[in-house]
Amino acid sequence: MSYFTELGLAEPILRALATKGYNDPTPIQRQSIPALLEGRDLLGIAQTGTGKTAAFALPSLHRLAADPKPKKPASCRMLVLSPTRELAAQIAENMRGYARNLNLQVDCVFGGVPIGKQAKRLVPGTDILVATPGRLLDLIDSRALTLGRVEIFVLDEADQMMDLGFIHSLKRVAALLPAKRQSLFFSATMPKSIEDLGRQFIHNPVRVEVAPQSTTAERVEQYVTFLNQMEKQALLTLRIRAMLADKSLDRGIVFTRTKHGADRVARHLGVAGIEARAIHGNKTQAQRTAALEAFRQGSCPILVATDIAARGIDVSGVSHVFNFELPNVPEQYVHRIGRTARAGADGVAISFCAPDEKPYLRDIERLTGVKPTPMPLPDDFLAEAARLPTPPRRPAQENEGGARHDGRRNGPGRGDRPQGDRARSDRSQGDRQRPRRDERGPAADPQRKPRTEHANGPDGEARPKRRFRPRDAPGVGQHRGRVRQAS
Repeated sequence: MSYFTELGLAEPILRALATKGYNDPTPIQRQSIPALLEGRDLLGIAQTGTGKTAAFALPSLHRLAADPKPKKPASCRMLVLSPTRELAAQIAENMRGYARNLNLQVDCVFGGVPIGKQAKRLVPGTDILVATPGRLLDLIDSRALTLGRVEIFVLDEADQMMDLGFIHSLKRVAALLPAKRQSLFFSATMPKSIEDLGRQFIHNPVRVEVAPQSTTAERVEQYVTFLNQMEKQALLTLRIRAMLADKSLDRGIVFTRTKHGADRVARHLGVAGIEARAIHGNKTQAQRTAALEAFRQGSCPILVATDIAARGIDVSGVSHVFNFELPNVPEQYVHRIGRTARAGADGVAISFCAPDEKPYLRDIERLTGVKPTPMPLPDDFLAEAARLPTPPRRPAQENEGGARHDGRRNGPGRGDRPQGDRARSDRSQGDRQRPRRDERGPAADPQRKPRTEHANGPDGEARPKRRFRPRDAPGVGQHRGRVRQAS
């Protein structure tokens, strides 16, 4: 018999869990569900990959189903806030699976897609809304949504949500919520300063902490290789190629600190014959969704990502995590390597540490209490690296003016857009230099009209421009501090 039955969850929810193959609750679920069924506020801290989504979704669905209410236009009964679009979509998908046997509607809104369609879906109202803060406030400002009927408020990844980038949005949302509500905060890391700030939004919460704060998954083997920054790309390519050849790598995520760095890594891997896609904030939502779906299905074994993918993205079968660049915030390391070793599986985390990143490594070791095992460079690394192909430089193209550019947008003659309206660019073009303003006239620019004419006359004809006269001239009146010709 499943332990979920002993927790007192509704029978339709138990059937949905059986369909998903859930038998025993995780520690965070075992300790959170009873308190949430009683309606208590809760602050849950557990390492990533331990089932926090089910910990707040199952008791919330039970309470909503036990007290059915008709939907009201532009409103919801449960609001879940998530820091990223991918995590919001994942939470909504999981909640739909848990509520498959209940008469409850789950909707999800986030940026990167047209807001009109989302606003139209919310017209009749919904039971459960999963959202990112920016799009939620956009819908509220456009009067497509109100929060006056929210009974359950969930904040997932609370430490990031209440960080400097989200605290102002969170305060706006909290001010619109009813005072009488159940508030749930879940996160893998909860620094004391953020926890103190969170107590402004939750009242007398039950604290559930199933693992030491900021610890990494016990089943993750952690390694670090010390090398120069310029050697990282070659080492990453050789490591992944060897692991794919001996089938020790199923799916792997490579983390970089910058968006352009993610694109560059993916491009180098592609030239070496390794299927890889990049996901970061500069990608469109369609590109991000397609990359994540290809990674889930296994057609693309390597996903190169910034920390946007480190928060709660649950993809089964991720065997390896590569920290191409160490994060400058040590808590991000916990979330990064938590993408592997999920649901009881084993995982490997390999970090590349350049000399200037050693302070980041010390901060990570101090936070997690784990010192990664050193992994030396391969014996034939230099010879193998020299044989690796590199992406070709984009060929120089010729623009309309005859100048050549290399695809970069900035600088004279380097972009597809003409640079003629910038004086400093014009001065550097030699034969293309434009005459100075005082050298130009109707002959230099046939389309330019004389300063004394404008085309506001009848039938489109030009007429002389009015000229001011001295104040003491005869026939001149005064209007709003200026002189004009008297009629």
